[in-house]
Amino acid sequence: MAATLMNRAVSRTETIGAFRLSLNLLRNFSAQASPPIENPSSDPVKPKRKKKKNLIEVAQFLPNWGIGYHMAKAHWNGISYEITKINLYKDGRHGKAWGIVHKDGLRAAEAPKKISGVHKRCWKYIPNLSKTAATATNSATPEVQAA
Repeated sequence: MAATLMNRAVSRTETIGAFRLSLNLLRNFSAQASPPIENPSSDPVKPKRKKKKNLIEVAQFLPNWGIGYHMAKAHWNGISYEITKINLYKDGRHGKAWGIVHKDGLRAAEAPKKISGVHKRCWKYIPNLSKTAATATNSATPEVQAA
């Protein structure tokens, strides 16, 4: 009688073991059948967007902190400011600026006015209008030739 009880117990564990084995096989096959999930944030094709600069950050790379140079917001067409004065805060990345308005390359005002939106990140340097007066005075000086 003990042998029959022992045989029943063994057969039950074998059936439970076989059942677990079949579940594991199903789980393995179903996991392999699905395509691998890619992380959308690790897409190497999409370039990182450059952070635009405020007026002070644009002016810091120009000689004399951009005084005398023309700058404009990126969405302005034909309007720029000739920078006449800059007051920097202690951190060197913020401050106030004054300038003379130019429309289509010609002065629109005689007196400088405070520039609004200096801290907004949309400023660009206008290279073809800058330092026109300085280059005119340099070309007017006579050149000295050695005898």
